[in-house]
Amino acid sequence: MFDYVIVGAGSAGCVLANRLSADPSVRVLLLEAGPRDRHPLIHMPAGIAKLVNVRRLNWDYATEPEPALDGRRLWWPRGRVLGGSSSINAMCYVRGVPGDYDDWASDGAAGWAWRDVLPAFLRSESNARGAGALHGADGPLSVADLRYVNPLSSAFVAAGQQLGHPRNGDFNGAQQEGFGLYQVTQKDGARCSTAVGYLRPVLTRPNLEVRTGVLVTRVLLEGRCAVGVEYAHGRQLHSVRAGREVLLSGGTINSPQLLMLSGIGPAADLRGHGIDVVHDAPGVGGNLQDHLDVCTLHASTQPITYDRASDLRIAFDYFLRGHRGPGTSNIAEAGAFVRSPLAADGRADIQMHFVPAQLDDHGRHRLPGDGYTVHACFLRPRSRGRIALASPDPASKPRIHANYLSDADGFDARMMVECARMSRELLMQPAFDRYRGAPVIPRRNDLDDAQLLAFVRAKAESVYHPVGSCRMGVDPDSVVDPQLRVHGIEGLRVVDAAVMPRLIGGNTNAPTIMIAERASDWIAGTGGARVGNRAATVDEC
Repeated sequence: MFDYVIVGAGSAGCVLANRLSADPSVRVLLLEAGPRDRHPLIHMPAGIAKLVNVRRLNWDYATEPEPALDGRRLWWPRGRVLGGSSSINAMCYVRGVPGDYDDWASDGAAGWAWRDVLPAFLRSESNARGAGALHGADGPLSVADLRYVNPLSSAFVAAGQQLGHPRNGDFNGAQQEGFGLYQVTQKDGARCSTAVGYLRPVLTRPNLEVRTGVLVTRVLLEGRCAVGVEYAHGRQLHSVRAGREVLLSGGTINSPQLLMLSGIGPAADLRGHGIDVVHDAPGVGGNLQDHLDVCTLHASTQPITYDRASDLRIAFDYFLRGHRGPGTSNIAEAGAFVRSPLAADGRADIQMHFVPAQLDDHGRHRLPGDGYTVHACFLRPRSRGRIALASPDPASKPRIHANYLSDADGFDARMMVECARMSRELLMQPAFDRYRGAPVIPRRNDLDDAQLLAFVRAKAESVYHPVGSCRMGVDPDSVVDPQLRVHGIEGLRVVDAAVMPRLIGGNTNAPTIMIAERASDWIAGTGGARVGNRAATVDEC
């Protein structure tokens, strides 16, 4: 018997395992479907360019055919390894802005305003620049400046200034807007995933057990109380009991899937798959949101990009010369937050990532020659999608209906056209004159708005920020309450990006870690499952 069973050792699950096992009187079990994070490409930051082909570390999801994107299936990579997506992402450390979290509170997530979440951000962070009003210096998550920056990334920042935008040395400081270099989740030039920062230092605790290579198939329920989980290891099914709580940290896709497999979800859908309905929860899987991203590529006249960089030389500099050179690059070194003419308020509504290489189809399609890429996404899309079961078989991938560009008034599509237009304008600035070759994607620089929209429909992809499929709130369609407890079920919480009511204005890894930091406080403070508003043991359920 364990006190807490955590499903998913990703960005949130590793945080929970660290914080909850700090109490030696409780026993914690952490379950992960993927392997341990031993692959060297995980830890060398530039290895991200090769990780796209390491399928055993990736759930390798794809959406259903997207009606507004020429019927294409978009690739949704998610980490399937200790550290989850924090072990395969681009390491950009971005928190969003205060208004993002104030919006959560106004949506019914009481206690999630900026003043509430900032302490958890500070507690998680160990910023190499030191502590301050907006940064922590003693947390498990190392945040650092890049050790190596490609000259093209500096040209990108200069181009933004030539367009009249400010230079910004800290996207998590007092002002988010501007062009600059990202700070990254690295320590001493190596990736600092949550597996590295939170889990590795506590693996020797006698009250913490980690099991990898196990697929959780359902939450075990007695009446309306979660009492454990069932999981598959190889061809064998096993069950494990949780004396206090079951904590789902599978992420925006896996957490709602597991709820539905356990009989918690839209009743008609569950019955259609032959699943007994324990709790009719229509919001499970709904409210799905993601940042849609469009890439603009130019050829480079100078061979300084990462397109043809020597893998052997990079590995030599990194592994044998003390984490030096391009191997320490996160590839997406520079970025920007800008306000478009369509901005609804004072917040930036477009984010850019700059890559000193030609990035087509997530880097899976190699293009000849040298070039560089501007990613641009609309930060606050209005379109909503849904995660749905494809089968009652836990090993089957769920259906992802992202429903990009499906909002009623077409605002998301207009914003994506603005993203493409601003990217093109940026790349025509004098800072790129010495590097600029021919346009690669799209092939012309003179496309009108209708042609740019057609380009978006043909080429836009996910930038890997899915959230919202187990939304927190107090209305009938919310899935968890503001303390992340599943409505209608005792002893069960969802703790990951699925609980976000809305996308934040930026990358979602740091906010996911913050969510787990806050949840660990409540869970440890409660000391057991809930019955009404008080703590209880499972036996009382």
